[in-house]
Amino acid sequence: MNENHDNVKGFEEALSQSTAGTYVLRLYVVGTSPVTTRAVRNIQALCDQHLKGRYDLEVIDITQEREAARKAQLVAAPTLIKELPPPVRKFIGDMSSTEVLLVGLDLKV
Repeated sequence: MNENHDNVKGFEEALSQSTAGTYVLRLYVVGTSPVTTRAVRNIQALCDQHLKGRYDLEVIDITQEREAARKAQLVAAPTLIKELPPPVRKFIGDMSSTEVLLVGLDLKV
């Protein structure tokens, strides 16, 4: 009986770790403007602090990759899109509102 309890506990722990998973984030920016620089710096700092080792951040310059902007259905830039874990979420701006990002990324209730 005790062995079963340990197995269930181990399974539940593994499940909770796998659902936390890796965050897949895409930050769409326009060139190297001050707003772009702030957005990149802000989201990297947030990820390093709250998602250390659990995120994949891709920065996409839509002046170089126009098709990516069309596919992502962007209405403004910078835009951060959280692809994984579900649900998909979009954030617009320089990523300076840490509280909004933490709640939106499901890192804080």
